[in-house]
Amino acid sequence: MPSGSLAPMLDAAFRGGAAALLLLLGALLLRQARRSPAALYGGLSLLSTIAYLINSWPAIFDRRPFWLLPVMLISMGTQALLFLFARACFDDEFRASWRDGLPWLGLVGLGFWCACSGRPLICYGFQAAQLAFVALIIHQALRGRSSDLIEGRRRFRLVLVSAAAGYSLLIIVLEMTLRGPAFVSPVSAGNAAGMLAFAFTLALAELSLAPRGGFVPLPAPRRTVPPEPADGGAQDAALLEKLRRLMEQEKVYREEGLAIASLAQRLAIPEYRLRRLINQRLGHRNFSSFVNGYRLADARAALADPAQAQVPVVTIALDAGFQSLGPFNRAFKAETGLTPTDYRRRELERAGKSGSPSPNSEIGKPIPA
Repeated sequence: MPSGSLAPMLDAAFRGGAAALLLLLGALLLRQARRSPAALYGGLSLLSTIAYLINSWPAIFDRRPFWLLPVMLISMGTQALLFLFARACFDDEFRASWRDGLPWLGLVGLGFWCACSGRPLICYGFQAAQLAFVALIIHQALRGRSSDLIEGRRRFRLVLVSAAAGYSLLIIVLEMTLRGPAFVSPVSAGNAAGMLAFAFTLALAELSLAPRGGFVPLPAPRRTVPPEPADGGAQDAALLEKLRRLMEQEKVYREEGLAIASLAQRLAIPEYRLRRLINQRLGHRNFSSFVNGYRLADARAALADPAQAQVPVVTIALDAGFQSLGPFNRAFKAETGLTPTDYRRRELERAGKSGSPSPNSEIGKPIPA
């Protein structure tokens, strides 16, 4: 076989294998799209990656068939879809909206403008926008990883950074260096081999996490009663009681910069065990939501206390353990549907009309030794 024909054959084989794996993973994700925005955007980003595989294949691109234009447009928005996937996957407060399509439309529009005009300035702008989305993906994946209580999702954050964002960064920089798409041999075959490795990495991540539901977080049912522990029930019960004392009696949630590492140290257990305890026994997916539940309960009691009607809201927020007013206001409104000021006004009016005793607020009181 002539050596010149080997590279195109390898290119086709790599692309076919990568497309098959990505199509299978995409179909599995899209089956869950109604239940999870992460599944929707994850499946769409994989289909967009398949479109890139087709569009960047010299055997097709050089012939310029009529159907290549929509495939090219779909492939241009891959980084925007990956960013939406990262947000939906790692942000438990994320809610899908029609506005989510705007970043994708903007990136595709800029890429189409580059393809039609061929102006270097426009094309550099398109590549800069792609790089910006890659930076956002990395930021979204790494931000909050230390407080993530779902072990499988914590591992997948690193998979997404290394496999998806890292490879996208490599291809974009390569195309900027070559001043054109990486469609020529042998770069094309190497690109296809990298895409196959990327698809294989995602497949391994899904298979390794499949017993725990895969790497896409689906809506968790609201728990009214903690599930029964499987093994180590007595030890878990003792740890839960010790954790309850730390939070409810010693008020450790008021401490500035409280992290899961310091809390695990107080309990004399490894971090992974504390994560599993809070996630599986108490139903929290994020350490911040666990701690903020205590802080918000403390703040609500203080705001409803007529004796503290003149205490500034910012003082109550800081005393409850929040580090600034902005995060407190957002968390408070997300839980109650009201701003702290509106909540205080409503509760004080109710207390005045009913003559009921003041809530047992702990804000401003010393913590028992």
